Amino acid sequence: MSDYCDSAPGHTFHGPYHEHEYGFPISDESELFERLVLEINQAGLSWLTVLKKRAAFRQAFDNFDVDLIAAYGDEQRQRLLNDAGIIRNRLKINAVIHNAQVVRDMRDSHGGFSTWLEAHHPRTHAEWVKLFKRTFRFTGPEIVNEFLMSAGYLPGAHRDDCPVQKRILAARPAWTRDG
Repeated sequence: MSDYCDSAPGHTFHGPYHEHEYGFPISDESELFERLVLEINQAGLSWLTVLKKRAAFRQAFDNFDVDLIAAYGDEQRQRLLNDAGIIRNRLKINAVIHNAQVVRDMRDSHGGFSTWLEAHHPRTHAEWVKLFKRTFRFTGPEIVNEFLMSAGYLPGAHRDDCPVQKRILAARPAWTRDG
């Protein structure tokens, strides 16, 4: 992401994400789920498109409340497919609803999404991809990589000479605790 460290600072959408979110550890379920949803919706599109639609995603998906999304039925699916503010892709919408059900169930199996991630950490990128493909829908190698980098489970979000990297290291993301 070395290009991102050069181009994002000062940009209306990329700047705040680069400076305050990308690569910092996340443990809050709604924040983790939001990041996963955004990465899934970015597939085939630019990250800028997703960032511009982020507020609309939050509104359309009830602020990424996993319980509400997990309970979505046909009426909510149709509402989402008709919402011009978000990316209206049936496969992605269905994946979000399914994945919310999976995350909700992780509370019983692992205590939550973040504890599920911690229970499987550390892993190589390839191992993470296999795990995500078994667990979630619409999670290919690039989506898994970006999600895990953005949430602090894999390194690479920032260059070592990027000023943000020092703040990330101070926050002790999971990838700094690998061994």
